[in-house]
Amino acid sequence: MREQAGNALISASGASGRKVGKVELVGAGPGDPMLLTLRAMQSIEQADVIVYDRLVSKQIRACFPASAQALYVGKAKGDHSTRQEAINDLLVALAWQGNSVCRLKGGDAFIFGRGSEEMLALKAAGVPVDVVPGITAAAGCTSYAGIPLTHRGVSQGCTFVTGHAEQSLDLNWPALAQLDHTLVFYMGVTKAVMIRDRLLACGMTPTTPVALVEKGCCPEQRTVTGQLQDLPALVKRHQVVSPALIVVGEVVALAEQLQWVSQVAELQQQKQLQLSA
Repeated sequence: MREQAGNALISASGASGRKVGKVELVGAGPGDPMLLTLRAMQSIEQADVIVYDRLVSKQIRACFPASAQALYVGKAKGDHSTRQEAINDLLVALAWQGNSVCRLKGGDAFIFGRGSEEMLALKAAGVPVDVVPGITAAAGCTSYAGIPLTHRGVSQGCTFVTGHAEQSLDLNWPALAQLDHTLVFYMGVTKAVMIRDRLLACGMTPTTPVALVEKGCCPEQRTVTGQLQDLPALVKRHQVVSPALIVVGEVVALAEQLQWVSQVAELQQQKQLQLSA
């Protein structure tokens, strides 16, 4: 696998006389390579170039074929290695060079993944583009944490919210507080104080259960639970870092009963001990 930073090729533009290639916007899911769809794996295996984000886990990156050129264009808070406009230009340039391009994104490309922006740019440039849906973090990470997004008699719906904003989150906080939905905040760890204060100010009960799911669906996954009133303290005490989801709602109280990932790990360890005995 030939790996380099994506901005090394941003200057490549214009057609080279070859037949125009194709771009596939592929959702890589929340981290576990076993959660890749068959279609996503096919796109990875057949790609000439894989353009991937920060949230594509190292376990999934290990699946990249040696024949593919891997270009990293990830973003972190306060450190955008490549501007979105430059990523759009890069995808267009790679396609016009005749490449089969797998644009690989953590989770699902159309849920806080800016996939639609990239698709609009590609279509405007006349580049064929497909979308391969992926398991979004809210569904994958909460399932691995034993937290159902909905549960009869507890939560009749769920709402996904992005916590990614430079200053304040311009949201309809009264509606969020009164929805009686499970709330899932993506990229919200640094906004924990604001999330707590706004929800409490709009009438949400201070003892509402909350969970922080860090590095979900990866071997390092960690789940921290508590109450809404203590959300910032939980982040600080447990040193929770991104990528992490914040889950707010009564369904979090079911996590202990529905927890299953650690039980599977324990069974695997027991089997390994038996085999080595």
